[in-house]
This record gives sequence, C-alpha cells and structure tokens, in this order.
Amino acid sequence: MVEGDQGNASGKIIIDEEMIRRALVRIAHEIVEENGGTDNLVVVGIRTRGVALAKRLVEIIESLEGVRIPMGIIDITLYRDDIHHGPPRAVVGETDLTIDINGKVVVLVDDVLFTGRTIRAAMDEVIDFGRPSRILLAVLVDRGHRELPIRPDFVGKNIPTARGETVVVKLKEVDEQDEVVIGAK
Repeated sequence: MVEGDQGNASGKIIIDEEMIRRALVRIAHEIVEENGGTDNLVVVGIRTRGVALAKRLVEIIESLEGVRIPMGIIDITLYRDDIHHGPPRAVVGETDLTIDINGKVVVLVDDVLFTGRTIRAAMDEVIDFGRPSRILLAVLVDRGHRELPIRPDFVGKNIPTARGETVVVKLKEVDEQDEVVIGAK
C-alpha cells in the first residue's frame, strides 16, 4: 500500500478514538489561526482516509467558525512515481475538485506522512487544477523516514518509527472504528 501501509492491522494501539478527535480539533484551530480565518480556504482530502479526515476537519471548522469550508477530493494513483512498480492494474478512485482553487489556500489532508511521495503526487494533481496561493499539509500521523523534502504544517501526532514497522490508521468511515496501530511488517 502507500504511505501508511494500511494492509497490516495487527499491533499496538497508539492513538485511540478520543485522541484522534482531540488531534483533529487542535488541527482545525491551527488551520484557522494560520490562515487568519476561513477566507480563501479550501480543504482537499487525499483518497481514501484523507477524505474522511478532511470531512471531519471541515465539520469542526464549521462548528467553530460558523462557515462551511469548500472541500475537494483527489485520488493520486495516476500521479504516483511508483505506479509501474505496483499491481498491473491500479485501482483509480474518483477525483472531485470542482472548486476554483486559483488564489486559494489549499490544505491537503492525509492520514500518514511517511516518504512524502503521496504528498508530492497530490501537489502535482492539485496544480493541474489551478494555481493556489499556498498549499499546506495536515496529517494525522507523521512517522518520519522522508525521501523527499516535504514537511507537514499541521500534525496530529509525531510517531517515530523504525523503517520496518507499519502504521495503520483505521477510521469509522472506512474501517468501522477509529484507532492508529503500530506493528511490525
């Protein structure tokens, strides 16, 4: 799988449902503060779990600020630099970025930041849709081991990992429960 190695779910729970909720509330506050409000703000979730997290952030910001932030969805499958190294037929999900992002502050949202390759692909795709004034990155988990010079602007939790470990994010919208698990490959 990509950044978070979602395929392996056995291991130690390091973030539970309440910790995820608190992290997202904090990130929502930080996004609004960094942007100086909600003007020109667009949230874009990276398929699959980044979309669920983006929806939650949009709802939290709306509850805090009374404003509904526009949201888009991207699937970076065709933008990955390792697409020819994976399965013969990559499953491509829907991209829904009908929002005008020109001159906007785009907050990319993903579950796990690992090598940075997913985020590089996401930035390429976003730029194909327009020219934002700024692109920020919000992740639930930063596990280190970057291969590209990419850093998150908003982090739920930094979790130092060994390269051979997996970090699996489970979200109710996809997995019927909220937790982050760390384990061995």
